[in-house]
Amino acid sequence: MYKRVLQINLPIKQSAFLWGARKTGKSTYLKQNFPNSIYYDFLKSDEFLRYSKAPHKLREEILALDIETKEQPIIIDEVQKVPQILDEVHWLIENANVSFILCGSSARKLKRSGTNLLGGRAWKYHFFPLTYNEITDFSLIRVLKNGCIPSHYKTINIKKSFKSYVEDYLVHEIQAEGLVRNLPGFARFLDVMPFSNGEMINFANIARDCAIDAKTVKEYFNILEDTLLGYFVYPYSKKVKRDLITAQPKFYLFDVGLATYLSKSSFEDTEGSEAGRALENYILQEIVAYNSMKELDYKINYWRTKTGLEVDFLINSTIAIEVKISNNIHVSHLNGIKALSEELKLDKAIIVCLEAKERIIKHRNGVIHILHVEKFLKKLWLGSIFN
Repeated sequence: MYKRVLQINLPIKQSAFLWGARKTGKSTYLKQNFPNSIYYDFLKSDEFLRYSKAPHKLREEILALDIETKEQPIIIDEVQKVPQILDEVHWLIENANVSFILCGSSARKLKRSGTNLLGGRAWKYHFFPLTYNEITDFSLIRVLKNGCIPSHYKTINIKKSFKSYVEDYLVHEIQAEGLVRNLPGFARFLDVMPFSNGEMINFANIARDCAIDAKTVKEYFNILEDTLLGYFVYPYSKKVKRDLITAQPKFYLFDVGLATYLSKSSFEDTEGSEAGRALENYILQEIVAYNSMKELDYKINYWRTKTGLEVDFLINSTIAIEVKISNNIHVSHLNGIKALSEELKLDKAIIVCLEAKERIIKHRNGVIHILHVEKFLKKLWLGSIFN
């Protein structure tokens, strides 16, 4: 059992949405932290059918609860499966002083159907795979291979776990939600897309490999983002001296283990290009989670010139982070950050790597911190990277 760091502290009568990809542990977290709340689960077929046919029954049932029970937030899990229920939720918030925690794996279906999203009456929280400070027996190689979905981290058969996850959720449930009509095309997309994970997206090339059009490929990427299965990282585009890449975003899957599985990567230690791509994905995964849970709303970009100089992540235009799966950082590894520091005044410049000891390298435009992966993650969650 993992102790999750997210804190949902709601004032009396305040409602909230809790969004997160499937199997990240949302339901377990809510049951542990709100043990006295009434719990509706729309994954259960009988509850799904009951409230799909008659949403008003939710209102009638909640109005019949005793006062003490109604003082606890009412939890509705997989709320996106019954969009019309949100009208009843809205009415209960406004007229019965009832609060809710509405949990789901995607707001896409709700947004596209024009569903009532409560007009700012509910705070928004996001749930993520396990973060570094939630794993007591942290192993970098296990993280890169198995990922951080709670049930996957310690499993002895990660291939079967991910095979089930992909077949049961990424394909069939996305289709069941009405998000994809061309299931074979989407399945081919899932076969091809992971090989460009963490790279600049070439929509035309992926479309050709999947035998679908580029517009559909863009829509499939948007579906993955809207269902919280990945993140776009856009290029920083404010030119000072150098010509920059300005059009092509990168895309990273939400869990490094899923990226490793889908790309059919194979590595037994922290060496080589495949492990390097996985480490980059993992560092972004942690940055995104920290940025969200601390409510910083910092912009996360990458920086790349047309001549090929690059920095993996530029946080809020002031913090440069380069990821290298090396235990010996040498001069060539510094070129991207040095070039960026000529363009922007950086508050911090960091190379995340496997060097055991922390170092500081001075150059004419500042300093570069060399940090081992775990030292970086400790500093991140202690708040000293972004401050």
